[in-house]
Amino acid sequence: MGRFNKLETLNYIKKAKVVPVFYDASLEVTIEVASACYRGGIKILEFTNRGDLAWEVFKELEKYCKENLPEMVLGAGSISDSTMADMYISMGANFIVGPLTNQNVAISCNRKKIPYMPGCLTPTEISNAEELGCDVVKVFPADSLGGPSFVKSILAPMPWSLIMPTGGVDMDPAGLKEWFDSGVFSVGMGSKLFTKEIMQNKDWALLEKQCKELSKILKDIS
Repeated sequence: MGRFNKLETLNYIKKAKVVPVFYDASLEVTIEVASACYRGGIKILEFTNRGDLAWEVFKELEKYCKENLPEMVLGAGSISDSTMADMYISMGANFIVGPLTNQNVAISCNRKKIPYMPGCLTPTEISNAEELGCDVVKVFPADSLGGPSFVKSILAPMPWSLIMPTGGVDMDPAGLKEWFDSGVFSVGMGSKLFTKEIMQNKDWALLEKQCKELSKILKDIS
């Protein structure tokens, strides 16, 4: 089970306003990335289940975070079935994210009071996910749906919905302000934060600097 309860996790996501999305097959690289985010003030990470034996990396990363990054809220992404969700929850995932909505994943997460943020594309999909007990839904790919204007359109008749767009969200202050002005709960950010330059050069100091800058931008927006 995760080290943080459901309310603690959701409240932190609301406060941080961003969930970094990352995968690498190397435990060493993943630890460096998590540590740089942590030092930069972003104490949450969605580690995606995108490679063979990704769960082994996650398992060791959670052990490292528990020991060295105690405030890090670690979750698992790219989860599309309940078997995988149960596995990651048993290894300490504090939240589960998926590219789609799966009823059995929702049941597994609800049973253990783990936030489940499924991928949705339409008002009907969002509503169906909410009926399954999902507090926050991930709109993905957000940039292909019209961006902030899509969120505004959804929230007009469904103001209770909590939306986290992922895909195409970058660090541009004006762009981020537009997302939050549209009413998003938080944003997911992957390659725009973990740039090719940072990853190729293993420039963890630059990543820490980026996280500090992003934290400041998001704080100023609020």
